[in-house]
Amino acid sequence: MKWQTKVNISSLEEKMLYSNKSLFLGSCFASEVGNLMKEMRFQTEVNPFGVMYNPASVALGLNRLDSCTLFTEKEIFASNNIYKSFYHGSEFASDSKENFLLFNNQVLKRVSDHFHNSKFIVITLGTSWVFKEKSTKQVVSNCHKLSPSNFERSSLSIDQIVSLLSPFIKKYRDKQWIFTVSPVRHLKDGAHGNQISKSKLLLATDILENSFSNLFYFPAYELFMDELRDYRFYASDMVHPANHSVKYVWERFKEFAIDPACETKIKMVESLNQMYNHKPLFPKSNEYSEFIKKREQLEEKLSKLEL
Repeated sequence: MKWQTKVNISSLEEKMLYSNKSLFLGSCFASEVGNLMKEMRFQTEVNPFGVMYNPASVALGLNRLDSCTLFTEKEIFASNNIYKSFYHGSEFASDSKENFLLFNNQVLKRVSDHFHNSKFIVITLGTSWVFKEKSTKQVVSNCHKLSPSNFERSSLSIDQIVSLLSPFIKKYRDKQWIFTVSPVRHLKDGAHGNQISKSKLLLATDILENSFSNLFYFPAYELFMDELRDYRFYASDMVHPANHSVKYVWERFKEFAIDPACETKIKMVESLNQMYNHKPLFPKSNEYSEFIKKREQLEEKLSKLEL
């Protein structure tokens, strides 16, 4: 008896190796999977400006990484004596303009270089809705809990989404672009409104996939709609995926995108991560000294693996 509908996923022909650089941009789902890649010690950068939910913000982020145009004082504003920008999430805020620009421009330079040298770009789209700051008409990645009266809200059309993202895919045909739609539900507009928004993203990514041979679709949304269609796979807010569900999608992503030759190294890194998370009861004991020795030996063995 079958208890679920399995989603068939065709693997990438050219898969990721540890020697490849990759970049994850987009919704919090991109952060979840991208950070798992970092935990496994892949050469990965994840959301250098913070979470970006909509395609327009993703396009702005890509443009910034492409051009490496540094942030300026004109793009910063103060809220409760904390300096922020509409390009960044709140975690990138600072207590002074100077510190904000110093830190975020250092990040921009580093990740722009990483972007240009990345073989794989993974984009996760969350919603077709955008917020624009009224005075500048700029699409914002984060409203920073400012008054709603400062913003106007609108929904991108399918054509607009395609037009925003296609120039980057066309320009960088040497990169493999992996697109996915986030399973995280945006319920401000109700269940039906969420489906309409996701449908636009799905249709736009389908057009892009059929237009570019270097773009591939990973069905994270479909995995939740078909394989994991039960609330036990969601966190307590009933909106975000639970940790074990993210791990399941990560396993499917590995099958889709990561070369099987990496599996030995991944297993070793997982063992090392467990070792580093181990908290000894008696740090000065001979037993713990032996434990540290084994960890160092595993690190040395790992360093000799070339992939």
